[in-house]
Amino acid sequence: MILDIFLIVLLFSIFSFLHSLLASNKIKKELAKTIGTKIAFYRLFYNVTSLISFSVFYFLSPKPDIVIYDLHYPYDILTFVAQFLSFLGLIWSLKGINIKEFLGIEQIKRYLIGEYKIEDLDEKKFFRIEGAYKIVRHPIYFFLILFLGLRPTMNLFYLITYICMVIYFYIGSILEENKLVEKYGTLYREYQKRVPRLIPILFKIRS
Repeated sequence: MILDIFLIVLLFSIFSFLHSLLASNKIKKELAKTIGTKIAFYRLFYNVTSLISFSVFYFLSPKPDIVIYDLHYPYDILTFVAQFLSFLGLIWSLKGINIKEFLGIEQIKRYLIGEYKIEDLDEKKFFRIEGAYKIVRHPIYFFLILFLGLRPTMNLFYLITYICMVIYFYIGSILEENKLVEKYGTLYREYQKRVPRLIPILFKIRS
């Protein structure tokens, strides 16, 4: 079992490293120097690569047949309800981003009509504080953590993977914010002071 846990963590760490490396502005800027406005295709490439690499992690990881817990009625129903509410929160959070831009579709459209700006790198970013972003700086991560963790049945493979994901979400939020501070400076630093990173603190909500 210890070896299985080690292999799961190792494989997820390799996935996380590649995912973060390809997301770094340093890589994107160097690539943009070489391919110019064709960097518009990078976001789609990044998303597809991430999906493939996570699939490789999943299929290569050992899956020990150990059940950590299995909730019964009514706790399983309560867990499903909480999970559904977290899913609604995730949908609410997604309203704050451009889904087509996130997927890499809008970038390709702009490239094809000759309107892509190389300084956008792989994604045009906007800094807007609205909706879920008023109560937590990374609402997508927050609601994903809830949605993925609220399960009526938990096995060892899923638990280890989930813990790895939570750690990666936290580290990822730091890496993302470093880029946002670089881009928006004092404006984003003031936002950091007002709004918590990953866990909402209700009494800090401001209109």
